[in-house]
Amino acid sequence: MPDSLNLGCIFSDHLGQNRKALIDLAEGQERTLTFDELDHLANGVARGLRKHNLKPGDRVGVLALNRLEYLAVFFGAMRSGLVPAPINIKLSPDMISYILEDAGCKLIFAEAEFAHLTPKTIPIVHFGKEFDDFVDFGRFDPFIPAADTVALQPYTSGSTGKPKGVLLSHSGQMWGPTTANWAKPESTFLVAAPLYHKNALMVTKTAFAKGARIVLMPRFDAKTYIQAIEDYRPETISGVPAMISMLMLEKSALKHTDLTSVREVSMGSALAAPLLIRQVQETFNNPKITIQYGVTEGGPRMFGDHPDSIPRPIGSCGYPLSGGETKLVENPKNPMDPGGPLTGELWVRNPGVMLGYHNLAEATAAKLPGGGWFRTGDILRRDSDGFYWFVSRMDDMFNCGGENVYPAEVEAILEKHPAVAQSAVVSVPHKVKGEAPVAFVVLASENAASEDDLRRFALENGPAYAHPRMVFFIDALPLASTNKIDRKSLESKARILAAELSGNKPLN
Repeated sequence: MPDSLNLGCIFSDHLGQNRKALIDLAEGQERTLTFDELDHLANGVARGLRKHNLKPGDRVGVLALNRLEYLAVFFGAMRSGLVPAPINIKLSPDMISYILEDAGCKLIFAEAEFAHLTPKTIPIVHFGKEFDDFVDFGRFDPFIPAADTVALQPYTSGSTGKPKGVLLSHSGQMWGPTTANWAKPESTFLVAAPLYHKNALMVTKTAFAKGARIVLMPRFDAKTYIQAIEDYRPETISGVPAMISMLMLEKSALKHTDLTSVREVSMGSALAAPLLIRQVQETFNNPKITIQYGVTEGGPRMFGDHPDSIPRPIGSCGYPLSGGETKLVENPKNPMDPGGPLTGELWVRNPGVMLGYHNLAEATAAKLPGGGWFRTGDILRRDSDGFYWFVSRMDDMFNCGGENVYPAEVEAILEKHPAVAQSAVVSVPHKVKGEAPVAFVVLASENAASEDDLRRFALENGPAYAHPRMVFFIDALPLASTNKIDRKSLESKARILAAELSGNKPLN
């Protein structure tokens, strides 16, 4: 456990050892920092913030691609008692302005190419010379937080409305990284997912807490990522399944690259198709495949390996981490997997659960029903060994003729077909049933299937009401700003295509 309770000092145990912390690949060059150098830079940011009269509790926005300065602001702001608000660079200017104003940011750190997205009423520090001038190097004694002191304020994606600021505490966000046992001091992690998303932030905090090294790419590019595997020899690569799928498409680059360093492939934020898992096993010589489950408001990570060393089944989210509690609430019950009390909405209680949503008392009450529990809004099931398995998001569920359809369940069925590499199921209006499922499918290059093949396969392997009424073949699934599948754009596209093909007649 770090010798400071401030999350900004999470790597303090590894100072004075000349250990490499970070290799930053931003701006087309390699910049390397030891933990001591990163500590020095974070202290410089903390001193600079105090010098500019910012005080504990003030919010600062960060709008940039991945880079070492991003992490320096992240850790330095928290050392000063300030609250960093990482912002999704792919949001619209109106939404970015909303977040900055909702958080009440007193200062923004940004790359020059994104500065025009910010309101002119908030002072801005551009990464580059301005940032170098802002930093005030020297000794800094970190702010000592209370148990309920807010450490950072990330914002939800806003897929069901405006983004919500999530209030996370210092002590709570220490829990997951220091409890996890999958990062070792000698490990190297390759990170290309955006730091404004929980996936990359959790990996980075966990690696630094254990003294491991991060190779940080500014953004994900499949070919560049593959080259980085050969150049930096990471033991662990991580990201969302869509990123790993894009890697698998680069067959020529993979074939001519030394991938032998990779011992673990960690995927989170979405389900991984069986074909993708098989491809990863073959490409990286049967590495450990870890499916991570996390919710920004709920830990964010609450599962890991079994304490009795029972092997984690491939596809499982894992076993509850020590110090946290989980339960499945059978409301609503998932009709596609009638597992009784072993299937339901996941509720979690652990030190990392959010303090609440910023200035949203009603939304907070809906998610925090009392007793320290957080409602995830996700349907999971638990097997006889206590491992948890993701089933579907409750928000994605729709009703077809009186039956609840969970898209992730239908996708799992489709992806068992040997010709299907990826799939996404959305709903379209249906004159009789209200809504009906349709599917977008990316075919595996070595196999082929027709629309009738896949509809029949779904009917044979799942309930009739849930089979996709139409199947649309596409080269790649569109990604949203967090590298997850962009379901909203697919839903819009599906409604147009379904109307054209059906001639506004009811689907079957």
